[in-house]
Amino acid sequence: MPSPVFVVDEDVRIHEYNIAAAALLTSEKPEVLQMRGGEALCCVHHRDAEGGCGRSEACSVCVVRNSVTKAFQGGSVVRSREKMNLIRDGKVIEVYVLITSSPFVFLDAHYVILVLEDISELVELRKIIPICAVCKQIRTDENYWVQVESYIKDHLDINFTHGLCPSCRDNYLDELNALKQEKL
Repeated sequence: MPSPVFVVDEDVRIHEYNIAAAALLTSEKPEVLQMRGGEALCCVHHRDAEGGCGRSEACSVCVVRNSVTKAFQGGSVVRSREKMNLIRDGKVIEVYVLITSSPFVFLDAHYVILVLEDISELVELRKIIPICAVCKQIRTDENYWVQVESYIKDHLDINFTHGLCPSCRDNYLDELNALKQEKL
């Protein structure tokens, strides 16, 4: 599965996770198992209170913890868009995710499957993008101007193919016919 998936208990302790989830974690597998989600993901609040993740005042509004709690109460959360603040390389970063949580039972133990789909790039693209009103190039964060195709390729790894819409095709053909007439 390409999305990060965790199997957690009621205290959001990680019991298992997939390869995609490993990219979000700050430690290796043996160390991560039995860690609470905020500790393993390096939530900005995971050290706010003695006892770690789930013990500070900020944890009462934690989107991950609340999604897991809802699943343990018999509900589920399906692709809820949320923002998480995590620490990476000593800096606080905003990560936008779609959270899905669903309860299940395995060997008489209750767990929740927690899926965190990273949509940060999509959210970034939905912000206002400075584009030239004439040539339609996009200004990057580094203050360079690039073609729309290059910008989207760099941010979403999407390639373009080109064609002409009917209106542009007609205009282009009219221009070609006018040039031919001038040469005659």
